[in-house]
Amino acid sequence: MNSFSDLLQADRGQPAHPLLLVDQAGFEGWLKQLTPRMRAAAGAQRFAGKPGELAILPGEGPEDWSAALGVESIDTLGPWDLAKAADALPEGSYRLEVSPGQALLGWLLAQHRFERYRSPETPAGPRVLVTADAARIDESVRLAGAVALVRDLVNTPTEDMGPAQLETAAEEVAGRGGASLRITKGDDLARDFPLINAVGRAAAADRGPRLIELEWGNPANPRIAVVGKGVCFDTGGLDIKPSSGMRLMKKDMGGAAHALALAQLIVEARLPVRLHLLIPAVENAIAGNAMRPGDVLRSRKGLSVEVSNTDAEGRLILADALTRAGEEKPELVIDFGTLTGAARVALGPDLPATFANNDTLADDLLTAARDVADPLWRMPLWSGYDEMLRSDIADLDNAPEGGMAGAVTAALFLQRFVDASTPWVHLDTFAWRPSPKPGRPKGGEALGLRACWELLRRRYLSVPAG
Repeated sequence: MNSFSDLLQADRGQPAHPLLLVDQAGFEGWLKQLTPRMRAAAGAQRFAGKPGELAILPGEGPEDWSAALGVESIDTLGPWDLAKAADALPEGSYRLEVSPGQALLGWLLAQHRFERYRSPETPAGPRVLVTADAARIDESVRLAGAVALVRDLVNTPTEDMGPAQLETAAEEVAGRGGASLRITKGDDLARDFPLINAVGRAAAADRGPRLIELEWGNPANPRIAVVGKGVCFDTGGLDIKPSSGMRLMKKDMGGAAHALALAQLIVEARLPVRLHLLIPAVENAIAGNAMRPGDVLRSRKGLSVEVSNTDAEGRLILADALTRAGEEKPELVIDFGTLTGAARVALGPDLPATFANNDTLADDLLTAARDVADPLWRMPLWSGYDEMLRSDIADLDNAPEGGMAGAVTAALFLQRFVDASTPWVHLDTFAWRPSPKPGRPKGGEALGLRACWELLRRRYLSVPAG
């Protein structure tokens, strides 16, 4: 795959084919300005300026041609407006003479491929975009790299993406900025993080559970914690999933992938924060020592949890990780998890269910999400449902009976392990795209990542909307 940094160039007058953008509101006027040859070519290709339509328009010489692309609005280009062109145009360089807005992201990601397991093919030549808005290039390259990281990690089968491989991915992020890494496993994990250990202890010895912690940045800067659910495969445990429910469970570490990608953005942009990344990494397997329905587990916080369902394991490992994050007194906690099917039933694949214990934080995050076209939907931390978490014999039940408000009760469970005075947001994200769109292939997907990064950018860099 081509390096993202090779696909964008600052405009210094180098040769490039014009990339002409048109929206339907201005189509008729645009058409009248074309030469007769160009109008004839546009008509022959049935180009009407509709979003995503593409046409090649001839010039005076054989190499003197341009491309026309229909977009929603020339004045407000979104992240994916150039994606169709980047995927379909011939190899070469193209000049965009209007401000690209956020559209550089789609130009880059449309040329990203996950080809680890495919037979070698002749790679497609790069489509390079030349832009006068050079200030957007570095940020767009960083953001595309983070999204691609999520996609690649989630797409990788569990055979090659277990807890050890998540640890390696964290090492690679740490190496980008001189971060420190701490791994807790074995007897230390069983003693200090009993919920993480209980979920992962049935896995094979070389796939044992661990807590991955990365710290980066000046300790004098504001401390933030980023937590990601790292269930590398979820059989459901002894409450085993049917085969249909297990098919995509390689993606159950999607929360960890999002957390790693957000950490990478923070490190690469040198955000003035003290970052604490926490990834509880496990495989929820089945063996003689697997946790059982009815077991009572003691958490790091000291709260006891009755396991009503071994398939509600993600909240268990996040509980210990959130407790550890809170011990360092962060001013903000963000966690990502592919946590509940209930969130998907309510909101579908595109909208991460978003829970926050602070209205100002929620408003800021939703505004950022809207501005960068990375949609979220806020759900309630409805205290009236706290009683659903009651157990007859323990402090908490991990999976209330009845199936009602499943995403809400999961978030309420996590809230028990977050200090009430600490602003906290929880994203129940799908991390998967079931059908392709331009720049967004079927498979692993970053959903909520760009919104969270924009929130942090605005909060700690005071950067206006992009």
